[in-house]
Amino acid sequence: MFRALARLTLVAWATAGVWTATMATTESAIARSSPPLQEAPSPALLDALAHAITLQNGASDTFDAQVWLLDMQSRLGRRQPVAFADRQARLALLQRVHAEAARTSLPAELVLALIDVESRFQPGAISSAGAQGLMQVMPFWKAEIGRPEDDLTDPATNLRYGCTILAYYLAQENGDWTRGLARYNGSLGRTIYPEQVMAAWFGRWWVER
Repeated sequence: MFRALARLTLVAWATAGVWTATMATTESAIARSSPPLQEAPSPALLDALAHAITLQNGASDTFDAQVWLLDMQSRLGRRQPVAFADRQARLALLQRVHAEAARTSLPAELVLALIDVESRFQPGAISSAGAQGLMQVMPFWKAEIGRPEDDLTDPATNLRYGCTILAYYLAQENGDWTRGLARYNGSLGRTIYPEQVMAAWFGRWWVER
């Protein structure tokens, strides 16, 4: 059902002229053009994050997962030829993305789109606000759950945090992509960041099923 809703959203944006060719080159700068709106972390989210970070890493070995990995590693190689120049490194990252997305019931391609917008797939990326890693997770989450030693520039750790937080916000917003993504970005009430992520999803990471 989410695909039907996503397609309707895309049509609406395309009609309004939101999805433009310049989006890819300006997305990160625009998303950070004004300070994020802050909200106190929910106790339920902190509990979910504290539990998730203790889980063992899983992996998907199905045929569909392998086909997905081969497709996405080619796309990632074109999109980020520097940080993940090696094919095996790309596959290793994508296995973690696929596993974390499956664990949190997120579309794996949406996670890739968010990473694309947030860090352009640079594990060591740090924003001017201090957000770290692939999914640009703020370090305060580590203190909130009592794990100051966690390394948010480690892709596996960053994906565990980021996917858990994103899934929680989407659930809180009843699957509303715009509001869920805006809450993840700290910009609830604005639409530019969700539009960027959805544009990257449909433009570079979409998979027909």
